[in-house]
Amino acid sequence: MRCIYMRFLGLVLLVLSFPALSQEMLIKDAKIYTMGAAGVLENTDIHIRGGKIIKLGKGLSIADDSLVIEAKGRVVSPGLFGGLGTVGLGEISLEASTVDQQLNLQQVRPEFFPGFAYNPASSLVAINRIEGVLYTVLSPSQSGSIIEGQGAVVLLDGKSTPANDRVLFISLGSAAMGDSGGSRAAQFMLLEQAFTEARRGGDANGHLRMLSHAGRAVLKQWGQKPVVFKLDRAADIRQALRFISKHKLNAAIAGAAEGWVVAAQLQAAGVPVLIDPLVNLPSSFDSLGARLENAALLEQAGVKVMFSAGGAHNMRKIRQGAGNAVANGMSYTAALAAITSVPAKFFGYNSGQIKTGEVANLVIWDGDPLEVTAAAYAVVINGKNTAMVSRQTLLRDRYLPRNNTMPRAYIHPGR
Repeated sequence: MRCIYMRFLGLVLLVLSFPALSQEMLIKDAKIYTMGAAGVLENTDIHIRGGKIIKLGKGLSIADDSLVIEAKGRVVSPGLFGGLGTVGLGEISLEASTVDQQLNLQQVRPEFFPGFAYNPASSLVAINRIEGVLYTVLSPSQSGSIIEGQGAVVLLDGKSTPANDRVLFISLGSAAMGDSGGSRAAQFMLLEQAFTEARRGGDANGHLRMLSHAGRAVLKQWGQKPVVFKLDRAADIRQALRFISKHKLNAAIAGAAEGWVVAAQLQAAGVPVLIDPLVNLPSSFDSLGARLENAALLEQAGVKVMFSAGGAHNMRKIRQGAGNAVANGMSYTAALAAITSVPAKFFGYNSGQIKTGEVANLVIWDGDPLEVTAAAYAVVINGKNTAMVSRQTLLRDRYLPRNNTMPRAYIHPGR
């Protein structure tokens, strides 16, 4: 036990000793994807102080004792959005004691917020961070209720807790029929009842109908706060858009495998989507229209697109999905925006662009960020250089011997 403790302590000291305490930094000679009106800036410097970008320009200089990172023409982008996920809420999916995003009370509890159990020390935080994913939106799930609960943006810096601003999650379609008496039609009946009760209170005697007092208070405050509806079928999306319009909700559709079918309606309603760009084949009768061109067709219709593949262990692969969307007709700018500026704006995250005054959450890449062969060269969070260390890199360095004359496939970990 003492040995395990000493190894953990050693890792903590390693991270703390990394040069991450500089309050002033200069990234020199970068190709900057600003994701804003400035577009792409070639051979440009980024001056960072107090955690924020204070200037963009060429030939900038800072004090001699400040940190300078020579980008040498490398691409710099805003930190990536990992999608809706459970990083910090579950370490091992099949080990119940490590899974905190699920509620099994068989009740409608919109006040459920798994963020209280978020663990910034989860090994999955660093694993995703060193590959450029700097923030995600925690996503709850709840048995017995189509209103799954609340999530929030969280910065994957290994110490931050979820933001105070919440996101409401609602699950519809065939996947939620078990939580609505086996009827898809009942889902909108239950939703209407829940939102009506929240705004009018209980029955004539003030008794509970469907929601707890806390649940009514939660739904009553939802208006301009983000709401995410999880569903795939085009017909269900149309019904959701009617509900969104009636209750004047600031909503997005997650899943949307058949989103391209109703792209015109989504655009007219101003409702963005969160889609998995790799979905190609139907996984249910709700997604019979699934196709790889979904993102491209939605973009062409003027719909704001965000990417989300869900989960926790592999959200770092989201940029590869964005690259596949480009290969299937989506513009490069829109694909990169789908994992940077678009989700940042919808969820209220303050680092979706690279511009003066923005918080400096940046990634320097050793190639095209949407290419599978590229990797993060350096990660800057809140204006500080971050150690490119995770549990995986430590295991790699420990068990792969150096200067071995045999090919890698023949190297035994014990040597």
